[in-house]
Amino acid sequence: MTQDILDTIAFDDEGFMVDASVWTEEIAQAIGEALEVKLSDRHWEVIKYARQEFEAQGEPPTLRRITQQTEVSMKEMYQLFPGGPAKIAANIAGLKKPTGCI
Repeated sequence: MTQDILDTIAFDDEGFMVDASVWTEEIAQAIGEALEVKLSDRHWEVIKYARQEFEAQGEPPTLRRITQQTEVSMKEMYQLFPGGPAKIAANIAGLKKPTGCI
């Protein structure tokens, strides 16, 4: 079922959604499953913050900004989103890759 949802979404060459406006929480769940990230309330806190920042600034937030503006520490970000926290959070949030992420 999750793959069916993802098959209806356009992604760029790096796996980020092309159109953030079509994002839903259901899509986030599917992306999380595809990335093997089981979304908890703490994940949602970061994802919702990232989407609010994107709407306000036009860019996904950096890892530093996330840790400064939320209750989620740097260490916890790496636990929640292993292997590239800002990049993976932005991906699940349906946003483009944050500037400065490799």
